[in-house]
Amino acid sequence: MTQDDQGASAGDYGFLMFLTLLNVMNFVDRQLLASFANWIVPDLGLSNTQFGLLTGLIFIFFYSVAGVFMGVLADRVNRTRLIAAGLALWSALTALSGMAKGFVSLAIPRLFIGVGESIMTPTAMSLLADRFPASRLGFASGVYYMGVPVGVAASLFVVAYLEPILGWRGCFYALGAVGLVLAAIMFFLKETPRKHEVEALAKKQAEKQAEKQATEAGEAAAAIQRPTVKEMLAILLEAFQNSPALLMTVLGGVAFHFILGAATFEQLWFVQERGFDRTAIAELSGWLAFAGGIAGNLFGGVGGDWFLRKTGMGRPMFLFWIMLILTPISLYYRVVEPTSLFFMFGIFIGYFQLGCFYGPTFATVQELVPPQIRGTVVAFYILSLNFFGLGLGVTGGGIVVDWMIAEGIAEPYTMTLLAFTALSLIAIPLFYFAGRRFERDREALYASLA
Repeated sequence: MTQDDQGASAGDYGFLMFLTLLNVMNFVDRQLLASFANWIVPDLGLSNTQFGLLTGLIFIFFYSVAGVFMGVLADRVNRTRLIAAGLALWSALTALSGMAKGFVSLAIPRLFIGVGESIMTPTAMSLLADRFPASRLGFASGVYYMGVPVGVAASLFVVAYLEPILGWRGCFYALGAVGLVLAAIMFFLKETPRKHEVEALAKKQAEKQAEKQATEAGEAAAAIQRPTVKEMLAILLEAFQNSPALLMTVLGGVAFHFILGAATFEQLWFVQERGFDRTAIAELSGWLAFAGGIAGNLFGGVGGDWFLRKTGMGRPMFLFWIMLILTPISLYYRVVEPTSLFFMFGIFIGYFQLGCFYGPTFATVQELVPPQIRGTVVAFYILSLNFFGLGLGVTGGGIVVDWMIAEGIAEPYTMTLLAFTALSLIAIPLFYFAGRRFERDREALYASLA
């Protein structure tokens, strides 16, 4: 029985929970600027365009580009220590961000926070793929990506509960210190054996049974040659050429992220166009994000695995139905009365839908590429999601809001959020066709590996 057929151990689940905690910290630190928008924007005198750049391209450019190189590193070096280094870097720079006096002094640490955070997910997903069987990878990915909504919610809790005590700058200092402690713990955790290398070693040993055990082990280890960077990129390109399902999943994820980028302006929208108190709405939306995000991640991870087993169609088809059903709610709640229950339900559904996304798509992209480039393909996927999806949503959203304000258009935040939600609908047909094609492309990959 291969490792793919075996279940995960209690230690594997414990490791998953620790990685999820680190991912929560990842998204708390990343989201803190957006959650403190109603404090930082007036305090530093930022325009919507400048705020969009700080939460968009300035952060995303280095995060996305560095992420590809970090994904390659994840396929070649000790992964637990790589994560520890990234966590220490972004935590120190988060603390430094608390000293900002204006746009430039906040932009500089934001640039390099992206480098540190780019290490986390490609490396973590590579580790999880070596610890969990393929049948549970959607669940593991969904739990890990619970860090997104929980991190977003936690950043809003920091605003609601710690800002009155520490101030927004003190919150940045405190979170940086917590991250450095977690980095020290991660540094001393053992690396996980790479599944495909273990299997290759076992196969080599079986072929050399007649030789002495010591010689056999030495020859087997020498026989496992990790591909060069050039070879890995060539394998990645070939994977996209041979798998339309992989390409459409990536493009669908990019389209889905258009609205996630524009949603960076939601806290400003709540206060300026829906009349909420800035602390009260941070607390309320934090709890809704927490509940909706956890429910969505569990539903997306477990439901995507179940859908694949029952229908034989890929997990992107599961996302097709999720978006088809929930997107009308996400559109309508933007225009209803903010005092209505449907408005609160709309906030919950937005985070629920976000939670559903990550487990199915990250499991899909890992199942459609050769195992030796899993870290690389996850990094490329993250680059695509952030640079093109979030980058367009955040930076474009800020520019559009400032333009609408200059033109005297009523409710510029509402109009911008509606426009980018509509733009994200491109993901629906892409997920549909990716789901239909998934099984054929996965079988072709397995045949080529055999």
